Amino acid sequence: MLEANIKQQLGTYLQNIVNPIEITVSTNGSAKAEELLGLAREITELKSDKITLSINENAAGRAPQMAIGPQGQLPRVRFAGIPMGHEFTSLVLALLQAGGHPSKAAPATLEQIKGLDTELNFEVYISLSCHNCPDVVQAVNLMAVLNPNITATMIDGALFQDEVEKREIMAVPSVYLNGELFGQGRMTLDEILNKVDTGAANKQAAALSEKAPYDVLVVGGGPAGAAAAIYAARKGIRTGVVAERFGGQVSDTMAIENFISVKATDGPKLVAGLEQHVLDYDVDLMKTQKAVRLEKKEFVELELENGAILKSKTVILATGARWREMNVPGEQEYRGKGVAYCPHCDGPLFKGKKTAVIGGGNSGIEAAIDLAGIVEHVTVLEFGDTLRADAVLVKKANSLPNVTIIKNAMTTEVLGDGQRVIGLKYTDRTTDESHLVDVAGIFVQIGLVPNSEFLKDTLELTNRGEIVINAHGQTSIPGVFAAGDVTTTPYKQIIISMGGGATAALGAFDYLIRH
Repeated sequence: MLEANIKQQLGTYLQNIVNPIEITVSTNGSAKAEELLGLAREITELKSDKITLSINENAAGRAPQMAIGPQGQLPRVRFAGIPMGHEFTSLVLALLQAGGHPSKAAPATLEQIKGLDTELNFEVYISLSCHNCPDVVQAVNLMAVLNPNITATMIDGALFQDEVEKREIMAVPSVYLNGELFGQGRMTLDEILNKVDTGAANKQAAALSEKAPYDVLVVGGGPAGAAAAIYAARKGIRTGVVAERFGGQVSDTMAIENFISVKATDGPKLVAGLEQHVLDYDVDLMKTQKAVRLEKKEFVELELENGAILKSKTVILATGARWREMNVPGEQEYRGKGVAYCPHCDGPLFKGKKTAVIGGGNSGIEAAIDLAGIVEHVTVLEFGDTLRADAVLVKKANSLPNVTIIKNAMTTEVLGDGQRVIGLKYTDRTTDESHLVDVAGIFVQIGLVPNSEFLKDTLELTNRGEIVINAHGQTSIPGVFAAGDVTTTPYKQIIISMGGGATAALGAFDYLIRH
């Protein structure tokens, strides 16, 4: 099942197993069960002195399923399905951590996990093509390895369709805790911990408020924020980064082929590199923290959602942007129930069904092409009279028999049955006629909106919410700079955001020298 080079790499990784572990495979006679059993056997053969295999034939409950745990203990980490694709790394980490190989998570985080004293049973529904899912799976797996009160089960939604339909899951990752919906979408280990550890927020707020003032405080952890932090830290000044989610929207981007000198990469890989580069310097990185207020006093003060207040001589705002919503009736009601924003993640959940893509730019047409290989039919609705996507993408989309492109279409309503999406309405802008399209999923791809709401009435913004900056990244408030997609910089590109972050950091340093 595993290619020779993958086997060789896996064999090298498995040398890090310290303590014996056991893999238990539950089978049900299906082809997928045999495939999973084959994978387990290959893993066992690579490290037979530390890994044993047991088989539970005709198992009750979920099957096929692979359970992993230290020998002599009930396993607390399970994979219901075949953990390949994006989840192969989750499998490797589970093997290593169950075998005593230490996690790279911060020591304080590990102690927080071990200190949880309530029973937590996590179920994470994923698709193997979802690039956001492994972060969640790996987070709850680590929690289960470290704490006997916790179990974690990855469930491949495409393989367990009966569960997906019963729980009406239409977006991944979907996380259930003790049988109840806990959250949807990408979540970090710290975010999950803060949500289950009710006293964590108050402790964090107190600790953050005690921090000494910074020379430069960067708000945001995307490409602009990372570049700003690196450039500031290299000047030898006290630098902090506060970010709701390190990596920002780049974490949700798969193919990146225009990052100069790197022929091809993906968002998660680029984000991991950015974070490591930032941490190579003396930077105080504060993740899972959302800014809610900015005020210029003796220092620039930044208030966080948990009530903490950070102070700095200068601030660089690099809060980025998020997917623009349609703002039509039914969108919020059916978000995660058929309305989605990530075709890579949620597309497999609509296998064999009719879907729509809103938007005819590059992201919209790329989404249509991706979905066409999975779903029954894709209808693309473009507001304008021409498609804005690159010609090569348009040509490809037009060649696909199950893709229909409708121009001059204004989406007016998302329709549902109270549980899930069943269709949408649009108006033909040339005739003013209303039309109904029967779809089970709607993928919204209509651009970005800047994350600047907390700055309203604080500094100068455009009518679109972008922060107005000059050539040095300076905003309308002295000592406050900005960079990246949240600003008036015209082209929203990763490499341009990085340049903007560097510019803002140099501008802040120059401000410090002069003031």
